Amino acid sequence: MQVILRLIALLPLRLLHALGNVLGWLMYGMSPTYRRHVAENLRAAHYDDARVRRGAIGAAGQMIMELPALWLRPNAEVAALVKETPGAEHAYQAQKEGKAILFLTPHIGSFEVAAQYAASLMPITVLYRKPKLAWLEPVMRKGRGRPNVRLAAADRSGVKDILEAIKRREAVGLLPDQVPGSGEGEWSEFFGRPA
Repeated sequence: MQVILRLIALLPLRLLHALGNVLGWLMYGMSPTYRRHVAENLRAAHYDDARVRRGAIGAAGQMIMELPALWLRPNAEVAALVKETPGAEHAYQAQKEGKAILFLTPHIGSFEVAAQYAASLMPITVLYRKPKLAWLEPVMRKGRGRPNVRLAAADRSGVKDILEAIKRREAVGLLPDQVPGSGEGEWSEFFGRPA
């Protein structure tokens, strides 16, 4: 499977996005559960119109298809995908002043690029959860664990790693929309639902 991922990573990003759009619609068409979740999430966010729904369906597949390229291409090539960072000068200034920086990004857009881009400017410790597919973890760890990136597992040891990075006044990356394991987090309301 890793050979297939390496071959996919060689394809142009434009082609990966076109294939991802098809994949998104296949997932949507074949999974009643996925269709229901898309509808529920869009309604909860007050974006339940056909144009937004179509975009979300295609974007989900695109995100999946671009992962091999983002994990397996050279770090500089991936970081160069970032074209602008409005407001980032505040984070850069805080980093120059020796302050810890907390980057929060939900699983929206390409959070995979964000950590690699940040790591091109400063050390960053990123919290991650192991994938459900065990064979994917070594590829994911290699792809995310780039120069200047420390990976911290989404468990108690990872929380310790995150706190140590903050004490070192480094950058930390968190995806706050991850579902914690039993006893590992607090539930609160988000768009009227427990999260």
